[in-house]
Amino acid sequence: MDLVTGEIICIDKPLGWTSFNAVKFIRGAILRRLGVKKFKVGHAGTLDPLATGVMVVCTGRATKQIEQLQDGVKEYIATIRLGATTPSFDLETEVDATYPTEHITEQAVREALTRFTGRIEQIPPAFSACKIQGRRAYAMARNGEEVDLRPKVLVIDEIELTEYAPDSITVRVVCSKGTYIRAMARDIGLALGSGAHLTALRRTRVGRFTLADCLSPAQAADIIGSAPLTFPDDYQQDN
Repeated sequence: MDLVTGEIICIDKPLGWTSFNAVKFIRGAILRRLGVKKFKVGHAGTLDPLATGVMVVCTGRATKQIEQLQDGVKEYIATIRLGATTPSFDLETEVDATYPTEHITEQAVREALTRFTGRIEQIPPAFSACKIQGRRAYAMARNGEEVDLRPKVLVIDEIELTEYAPDSITVRVVCSKGTYIRAMARDIGLALGSGAHLTALRRTRVGRFTLADCLSPAQAADIIGSAPLTFPDDYQQDN
């Protein structure tokens, strides 16, 4: 592992960690190993704290690849509760309304999902990092302010129903960057004439990287801790 020249490290982000927590953890392990106070580390695609799965972390000069890596196709496994909504479209906030689900059948779900493939428009969640006149939408939403976000065009390559129950479904989604699975849960509920919100989310792929490529944060720290110390001649200039 050549940390300075640049490494791409895939970790399986734990539940409850922010993307910032993951980057901070990896950076801390590198700082300790290299004995420096500052080092470039970044990630290629944010995951919400309530999501787990593939997070691509870039070190050193590999951070120059972040934009390219972020453009890669993403795959998710999402569990969605039917018949109830929350302001954040997931478990971050409490249920604010309930709706009937007796009319929802497995066939109805499969038919509804066909509306979510190809190029679609999606309104991001109010509880998101989108900016409105320089302010984060989630900060405004948590402050009780009105959040008006415009629809964004994105691409859903595949959406597949993998599990069905009268009050819960699990779907596999292959999509472009910028897709909010929480917003998709909201829209699926609306398409079914009910409400819905996300209860679990696992990212299984980012571009060419899958869960099979991932390490736990502890495993990554152990490997970093024993990585050889090699510095290019222009290391101080570049870092």
